[in-house]
Amino acid sequence: MKTIKKLLAVIFASLLFAPLLAVAASDNVKLDRAPIDPNDVASLQRGAKLFVNYCLNCHSANYMRYNRLQDIGLNDKQILDNLVFTGVKVGDLMKISMDPKDAKEWFGAPPPDLTVIARSRASHAGSGADWLYTYLRTFYRDPTRPTGWNNTTFPNVGMPHALWELQGQQVLKPQKVRAEGYEKTLEVPMIDKPGKMPGAEYDRAVADLVNYLVYMAEPAAHNRKLIGLVVLLALSLFTVLAYALKKSFWKDDH
Repeated sequence: MKTIKKLLAVIFASLLFAPLLAVAASDNVKLDRAPIDPNDVASLQRGAKLFVNYCLNCHSANYMRYNRLQDIGLNDKQILDNLVFTGVKVGDLMKISMDPKDAKEWFGAPPPDLTVIARSRASHAGSGADWLYTYLRTFYRDPTRPTGWNNTTFPNVGMPHALWELQGQQVLKPQKVRAEGYEKTLEVPMIDKPGKMPGAEYDRAVADLVNYLVYMAEPAAHNRKLIGLVVLLALSLFTVLAYALKKSFWKDDH
C-alpha cells in the first residue's frame, strides 16, 4: 500500500511540475518583441497570404474556415482567387492533404496544427507572438540534423526552414555579448547566403505572418474586447444611477 501511495505521489508531482519545467526551458531563450498590430488589416492580409503559401502545405489549421478571413477585409472572391489553391469551398476548414504517417516518417512527428499555436507558445519569457517571431528568424544550417536545419529558439527542431528562400541561409557565428558587467561569446545565427528579402524586409514579413497567427488563434478577440468594454461602461453607468437612486430613496432618513 505504501509503495502504491509513493508511486501515486510521484506521478502527481510529475504532472504538477511538468508544465513549470516546460516554461522554465522556454524562459532560457531570449525572445524578441514581435512588432504586431491586430488592427492592421493590411498586415493581417499579407500574413494570411504567407500562411497559405508557406505554412498550409504541411501544417493544418483545422479549426479555421477560409470565409472567416472576411474579418480582415477580404470578400469570398478575393479569398478564392488568392488564398485557396486546392479547389475547396470558401466555407471549408483549412485542412491539408498530407498523410500523418508520411509526415511522421519525413519529419519524425506530424507537423502540429497551427490554429492556436500563438496561444499555446506563450510563457513567462514572452507571449506566443514573441516566441513565433523569434523562432521564424533563428533557423540556421546544421548538417548534423536530418533536414539540414536547426534553430536556436527550438534546438533540434524537426521542421526545415520553410521561409529560407525569403530570408536566405544563416549559419552560427561567434559574437561577443555584453550584459550586466560581463562579456561572453555566443554563437548566433547570421546570414551566410542572402535570400530574396533584405533583413529588415524579412523581419517585417515574419511580423505579418505572426500577426495573422495571433488573429487566427482567436478571431473573435477584437469583438470580445469591444463587448467587454461596452459591458464595463454599462455597469459603470448603472452604478452611478443606482447610487443616485439610493441617495434619493434614503435622503429623508439621513
